Amino acid sequence: MSSEPMNSIKKAHRGWVYSEAGDYHRYLDLGWSYAPTYLQKIKLTRKFIESLNPDYKILDIGCGEGVFVEEYVRQGRDIQGIDLNYESEFVRQGNILDLPFPDSHFDTIMLLDVFEHIAFKDQPKALTEIYRVLKPEGLFFTSIPNLAHFNSRVIFSIFGRLDRTDNELDHLGERPFKENRELLEAANFKLLNCVGVTLSVPYIYRRLICRHAKQLRFLHDLFEPIARAAPGWAMLDFFTCQK
Repeated sequence: MSSEPMNSIKKAHRGWVYSEAGDYHRYLDLGWSYAPTYLQKIKLTRKFIESLNPDYKILDIGCGEGVFVEEYVRQGRDIQGIDLNYESEFVRQGNILDLPFPDSHFDTIMLLDVFEHIAFKDQPKALTEIYRVLKPEGLFFTSIPNLAHFNSRVIFSIFGRLDRTDNELDHLGERPFKENRELLEAANFKLLNCVGVTLSVPYIYRRLICRHAKQLRFLHDLFEPIARAAPGWAMLDFFTCQK
């Protein structure tokens, strides 16, 4: 990272959704349909970070407002954030397809809810860049939506269409669990662990939980043990990989 302190930036960049929605991850709306999933994501990510050697150098790619970066910088961790559409005291603007870091620079790299925003043709390049800047035997922790989640399979079998995790324009690189796993393996990553988040039980998830996320978060969490054990059926998958 540049030796210039991030707080010296004169004009912080806010692109994409951040230009309109602001720091919506930092100021979480518990009524947001994705909030129950996002809270589980926070829980799993904190558990992962806190399991690491305190001296590890960490990079959070596509970190948005840098929620985790700021939290752990303040705890004394060596963690940096980079995002295409955001720049601040804690986040450097940059592109995953051309990471501004030398080879074998980080002990751990995180890519959370980002891969699905990358075009199919660019996804292998993104993984190659991550592999390049990761140290030998370094850890790669990533969360990726699963196009073949429970409700999507049911909807497809009945109506011949998919239940996408977001609109096709934003999630232009969304794939099923199996394809995501195969891409990681093709990039020479060793898969150490995979767990799921959010079991999209037909009717219950879309008609009840998404519409009443704040009130029915307990119902979402009730199905989490199944989601953890069956990532191929979950809406969001967490892969822990090693170089």
